Amino acid sequence: MPPLVAPAAELTREEIARYSRHLILPDLGVEGQKRLKNARVLVIGGGGLGSPTLLYLAAAGVGTLGIVDFDVVDESNLQRQIIHGVKDIGRPKAESARDSILEINPLVQVVLHEIRLSPDNAVELFSQYDLILDGTDNFATRYLVNDAAALAGKPYVWGSIFRFEGQISVFWEDAPNGLGLNYRDLYPEPPPPGLVPSCAEGGVLGILCASVGAVMGTEAIKLITGMGESLLGRLLMYNALEMSYRTITIRKDPATPKITELIDYDVFCGIAPQPAADATRDSTITPRELRELLDAGKNLVLVDVREPVEWEINHIAGARLIPKSTLESGAGLANLPHDRFAVLYCKTGVRSAEALATVRKAGFTDAVHLQGGIAAWAEQYEPDMAMY
Repeated sequence: MPPLVAPAAELTREEIARYSRHLILPDLGVEGQKRLKNARVLVIGGGGLGSPTLLYLAAAGVGTLGIVDFDVVDESNLQRQIIHGVKDIGRPKAESARDSILEINPLVQVVLHEIRLSPDNAVELFSQYDLILDGTDNFATRYLVNDAAALAGKPYVWGSIFRFEGQISVFWEDAPNGLGLNYRDLYPEPPPPGLVPSCAEGGVLGILCASVGAVMGTEAIKLITGMGESLLGRLLMYNALEMSYRTITIRKDPATPKITELIDYDVFCGIAPQPAADATRDSTITPRELRELLDAGKNLVLVDVREPVEWEINHIAGARLIPKSTLESGAGLANLPHDRFAVLYCKTGVRSAEALATVRKAGFTDAVHLQGGIAAWAEQYEPDMAMY
């Protein structure tokens, strides 16, 4: 691939000293470092994947780094989001990331975009940069990034993590030599809502972020400088437990519709599975309503549909553990009493809504689920409860 960025006019004496180990690399050299200096890279998300990627791109001398993030640092982030520290809890992630970047390399310009990426702003924002890096954790944003990058004519590096596995690739609809393809050629449609739990629901090995983020940063440097062979047209899959890497070829799918406009990506990806939406329409109770039922001595059974490892961290007193997976297989239905009002709950209310659809279909009509899950319950009634 030809270099993505033209070289800057020169390197200063300070830059030569700082990047000396780059300058003596035959494939990178002074010319490549000048390209890095002139590059403008936008990183979507200052979280698990954004953290190592931003730190290493800053150390490598990428001249301008943009950060899109409107979230704040939470204690649960610190297990993997190494760009933030204890002192940053409660601070905007973008600001915390900027400060860490400038500690590593004050020669880098950091531009903060403390906004929610949307169809209204994505194309214009992407047009200001040479390259996009997408480390987001939801399908709606991934499809938005893909489509906006295609409309803006920009390449982007994509990474994804879950539990012990990661995936990385490069997408560029307008790539030279007929090599163009985009995320929809790999994943034409999003999976059914709820099928793939988020990291907050399913967990992630913290150090996995470093492995995947490092590959994403490497791909960015290769694209900017024209070194090596990029992952464009290939999907790299990494399994940390097996310590294995596997690469598969991605080809342009003639059936992939041409991207001509941005759409409503929440609708495209689905907010909730239709059976779950139907089941919960009139069968959702708030933590306050649950508290009132318990105080009134209502004959009910609290059903925790999370996994055993989550139950060990916390659970509502008096609850019964019946994981959602066992309800869906049918094995757990025998543990669900017919003679009592059932209140299902999970961490945030997503899985319990899906479990409710399952038990309703199995004939348990006198059941509801807890809005906001145990997280909302703890916030209102047990603030000292350990939370993950």
